[in-house]
Order: sequence, then C-alpha cells, then structure tokens
Amino acid sequence: MGLVAARGALHPLAFVSVLGCALFASAAASSQTLKGVKDRGAVACGVSQGVIGFSAQSEDKIWSGMDVDFCRALAAAIFDDTSKVTFVPLSADERFQALQAKTIDVLSRNSTWTMGRETELGLLFAGVTFYDGQGFLVRHARNVSSALELAGSKICVQSGTTTELNLRDYFAAYGMRYEAVATATVDEALAAYVDGRCDVLTADTSQLHGQRLKTPQPADHDILPEIISKEPLGPAVRQDDVQWFNIVKWTNFAMLHAEELGVSSETIEATLNSTNPELKRLAGLEGSFGEQLGLTRDWALRIIRRVGNYAEVYERNIGVKSKLGIPRGINQLWTSGGIFYAPPIR
Repeated sequence: MGLVAARGALHPLAFVSVLGCALFASAAASSQTLKGVKDRGAVACGVSQGVIGFSAQSEDKIWSGMDVDFCRALAAAIFDDTSKVTFVPLSADERFQALQAKTIDVLSRNSTWTMGRETELGLLFAGVTFYDGQGFLVRHARNVSSALELAGSKICVQSGTTTELNLRDYFAAYGMRYEAVATATVDEALAAYVDGRCDVLTADTSQLHGQRLKTPQPADHDILPEIISKEPLGPAVRQDDVQWFNIVKWTNFAMLHAEELGVSSETIEATLNSTNPELKRLAGLEGSFGEQLGLTRDWALRIIRRVGNYAEVYERNIGVKSKLGIPRGINQLWTSGGIFYAPPIR
C-alpha cells in the first residue's frame, strides 16, 4: 500500500508529511522581520517621546536610556554594530498602532505587559526589562504622607494609558473622589502640575523620579510610598513572526544571563578561554543557539561586548549613581533578593 489508504482516506504518514510542509511554509512566511531589518540595514525601534532614564534625547539629539540600550542590543546581536538603529518617538496613543502597521519592528517604550494588549491588539511582550508600579508626586508643602490622604485632589494623568485606568480603580476601591486632569503626554501632565492646574501627578514611579528632576525645585516634591499597581515593562512585537519574537526575547535574557554569570562588557573577552559550559554557550563556543535564532554563533557575545549585561544597563541609566538614583529593589537578580532570572541557554 502507498501513502494513500483504501477508499480515498489519507494515510497517517501522508498527513504528517503534509502537516510538516504546511508548518515549514508557515514558519518561512512569518520569518520576514529579520530579513526586513537586514535589508534596511537598521532596527526600527519605537521609543517614548522623552522619559529620562528610559528613552530620551539630549540637546545634541543623542538617544539614551534603558529602552534605547535594549534597541542597541538588538542591533549588536544582528549587525555587531549598535549604531544600526532608527529611533521612532511615539506617543502613548500612537505606539501600538505603529507596531501593528509595521512602522517599527519592536516597541521598546516603557509599555506595560497586559493580557488585553496581547489578546485584543495581537501583540506579544517578549519579557520584562523593568518591574515598575504606579505612584504619586505631591508638593512637600501639602504635608501629605500617604495616597489615602488624596481624596478630593485634582490629579494630572496621561490619557490612553494603564495609568489612567489604575487611578480610577484605586480611588474607587477606597471610596475616594478625585478630579482627573488628562493630558496627551506625560510632559504635558507635568506642565499642568507645575502650573498648579492639579495637586498631584501620577505615573509609573520610575517616570516620577525623572519628572521630579524637571521641576524648578525638585526637593520641594515628594513621591508617596504607595505603589498602586503592577507595571511589568518590556519590549513588544507583533504576533506574526515567531523568529523575531525569539530574537527579541533572548536578547533580554542574554543580558540577564550574563549578569548571573558575572560577565560584563569589561570581562566578556575572558569567557573565550573559559571551560565553564554555561559561559561557553553564552559566548557561542558551544552549541548552535545563535544559528537557531537566525543569527551568528557569537550573537550574545556581541550584545555583552557592545552594550553590557543587565546590571550595566540599569546602573548607567537609572541606578543609584545616575541622575534618577533608583535602587534595584525587585529588579535585582533572584540570587540577590529580586525577581529576575533568565532561562538557561542550552
């Protein structure tokens, strides 16, 4: 008997063969992002319009921040060149549409990973680069020590964000009334706060550290202790390309894994002589993990050499010695009391 069974039924082996061909064709059809990036010669990366420590431009138009460094890490993995990135500043209202429309390849813009954004918008979050939470900024002169004392306040908030929804939920949960002063951007919300059009500014706590620095007298403003939400921030991609999703996901994990192994941009070259199996896999000296992603064997080595491990990225952009001075907290590795760790490369 051949592959076709009696009475016209499809033989099981034929079904497996057809299914395998279909899956291969589907994978090939959905693996176009990397090719497009290479053909263009740069990663198109969506970033914020200006959040200190995450993605902001200097006066001479140089981009910096954690989200920016993530985009450069992708460029390092693909091109071995961190300059091969085109940064596309996007508002909160524009960011997801730009990704859906393929204006950008990846969104690395302080965006919160939520179920709705994956199920309703057809996106995938490729991991977490910073665990954040929403907070409140108030004038020290108000003598307020808790968010539970904010009943009746006018609160400036950026529209079209989870921040706006969290604010509503928090005040409803405690039976407090407030008046929202909604603005299109976080900088407009800050301007309204500084001008006295509202009493309180709410945003992710990491943003509040940066916004406070922009006020005329930063020491005159307090960030209240309450964290009213979970805001896992990370890069997002479309759901139509599994290969690209894996590249973005494992770029993040490579930087975390390097920190776990004690490897930095200053010590990465020493791994080339290491006998440690984990270090050899990270450096591309053992296994073919880079090729399986569609990259080179030394893809992770390129990232650490050009950008650094997670700790390096964190400390230079938002850490205790930076302008923001944000302690690692829960963003520490799991071995240091935090909640970060990377799946193994093996």
